[in-house]
Amino acid sequence: MMTTLEGQLQAGKYKFAIVCSRFNDLVTNRLLEGALDCLKRHGAKEQNLQIVWVPGAFEIPMVARKVAASKKFSAVICLGAVVRGATPHFEYIAAEVTKGIAQAALATDMPVIYGIITADTQEQALERAGSKSGNRGFLAAMNAIEMADLAGQL
Repeated sequence: MMTTLEGQLQAGKYKFAIVCSRFNDLVTNRLLEGALDCLKRHGAKEQNLQIVWVPGAFEIPMVARKVAASKKFSAVICLGAVVRGATPHFEYIAAEVTKGIAQAALATDMPVIYGIITADTQEQALERAGSKSGNRGFLAAMNAIEMADLAGQL
């Protein structure tokens, strides 16, 4: 007989850390609002939520890894925005943040969720932070809830 495992969207018994970048705060504050809205709608208790602010997206992976390694949380949600400029800086930062978040999850064996917006323009970033295309922070929080539950089952 086949067995199927699937995470449930019930956050009440889990603890979540949100690592959020202050850089591009017009976007990241909206991502944070979306993540908190999602967590609360799915039963997360406010005392089980911790927000950790970092200067920019580049700093997110190191802090996310430390937070995950503490084993105080069920999942870590990473929120940031990298907007393309006139130099190749965007490519370097976006690639390293993406790799770093993946490495943090693998190194700590904990769900470390990617909620980083990479966009060509500020307008595109704002659209993905809740104005037109949904809120990437909300979606990242949903992924965190599901993965925390699934990890618990495994």
